[in-house]
Amino acid sequence: MKVLIVDDSVVFRSQIAAALTGTPQIEVVGSAPNGSIALQKLDQLSVDLVTLDMEMPDMDGIAVLKAIRERKHKVRVIIFSAQTIRGAEKALQALKAGADDVISKPSSSEEATDYKSPQERIREILVPKIHQFLEKREKTSLTPERREEKLELFPKTPPLGAFEKLPLTGFQPSAVVIASSTGGPTALETIFTQIPQSLEIPIIIAQHMPPVFTQILAKRLGDLSKKPCNEAKHGDILKPGHIYVAPGDYHLQVAHSSGEVVLELNQGPQRNSVRPAADYLFESAAAVFRNRLLGIVLTGMGQDGLQGSIAIKQAGGRILIQDEPSCVVFGMPGAVFKANCYDGMGDLQMISGVLQKLSENLH
Repeated sequence: MKVLIVDDSVVFRSQIAAALTGTPQIEVVGSAPNGSIALQKLDQLSVDLVTLDMEMPDMDGIAVLKAIRERKHKVRVIIFSAQTIRGAEKALQALKAGADDVISKPSSSEEATDYKSPQERIREILVPKIHQFLEKREKTSLTPERREEKLELFPKTPPLGAFEKLPLTGFQPSAVVIASSTGGPTALETIFTQIPQSLEIPIIIAQHMPPVFTQILAKRLGDLSKKPCNEAKHGDILKPGHIYVAPGDYHLQVAHSSGEVVLELNQGPQRNSVRPAADYLFESAAAVFRNRLLGIVLTGMGQDGLQGSIAIKQAGGRILIQDEPSCVVFGMPGAVFKANCYDGMGDLQMISGVLQKLSENLH
């Protein structure tokens, strides 16, 4: 993947370049201190992916992104955004405008707590995100037969036995849990724009995003759905018709307490290299709701949600996954697909249609 780095800070440009230098299958082909120069370089160089700062003097990241898309440059764009309310709002705007992923800029306070240099933290987060797009590009270029072979490259899972595909028609769940990562915010916006007001069951979301970003995402989903939607708080009692988003950097689980179903937060070790991890949410929800639970696995890299999907299926619940053509990255739903641990698969319109039918089933 040939990478162009765009940032008005010479320090940050050098940190990103250093983080990527020497990494297999990644080559830094140039850098630009502002949007105008970046667009010139895109016309001159062979570029596969752009890392793009949001706050720049001549053109901000949104303007540059829109120009890239208008000029039909076929490049992936990863946004670097400040971990602030304004930064999170602009990052969500960028995702809606066609950015592929977003990363929060490292801060000095993070360096003080984890003892990693900015370069190390950038490499740890950015390199896997670039590789996921490389893998998708290689897989897309294969013949249908070779694509089937490529599925064998997903991490091996313990023997699962055969999961019977259960009908979604007439299913009446007591709750819905959703897992999403790369491409997830835009996918969630599509779904929640169409969600029926009559769907009076709680929906709980684990989206891989940093703190603050999840707060803004929750507000956005609430505005689109016209339903109460908030970042989950420890001890929240699950309410019908409410939407809950796991806060960035916290695992979110479901539990029984004093006759109520409540939400619990913790900062235990990362799982699948992420926190929040959808597996914890799915597994705990399966223990509470048993066969009255619907799990949905949307676009995202890695295999978070696989073990949780297994738990839901073992409890008699249902799993719905996003199909490969509509995913930014098929990693998470692909892992569930590979394990044959799902009851339905389709694009975002199909998933929205299932939620509509659920509403009808419950009335």
